[in-house]
Amino acid sequence: MDIFRGIPLIVLAFFIYFGIPQAFGFKMDPNLAAVLTLSLNAGAYITEIIRGGILAVDKGQMEAARSLGIPYGKSMMKIILPQAVRVMVPSFINQFVITLKDTSIMSVIGIVELTQSGKIIIARTFETSGIWLVVAIMYLIVITLLTKLSNVLERRLSK
Repeated sequence: MDIFRGIPLIVLAFFIYFGIPQAFGFKMDPNLAAVLTLSLNAGAYITEIIRGGILAVDKGQMEAARSLGIPYGKSMMKIILPQAVRVMVPSFINQFVITLKDTSIMSVIGIVELTQSGKIIIARTFETSGIWLVVAIMYLIVITLLTKLSNVLERRLSK
């Protein structure tokens, strides 16, 4: 998964949208390419979040569960993961926010998302400042709501 974290998102998008179809002789829908690109990139980071969350739980927890005869799978599900989730939630929300902002990069392969919509409106109306202000406010509203959700979840999980 390190490869998907190491490649710039725009390069990954171009590779998936142009490179893979050319190598295998088919045409790929830009929406599918965008979903694959964002999924591979976010998935690589999410696996690290999960790994870090599990490693954040004291090793003694698993040792205690195993010494009581609790099978490994049940120990993970009932003891380790509930504790790890508390550590992971802020990072999950943060990764979701990053992925949401990364959707603007997908305009390079023809995806019409918020930023691309702004460009289209500007091309039609020649109004730049107002349009970019609206786009920025829309992103700000969504990101602020997600941040508030993260704070609520953190408070609930810390009890």
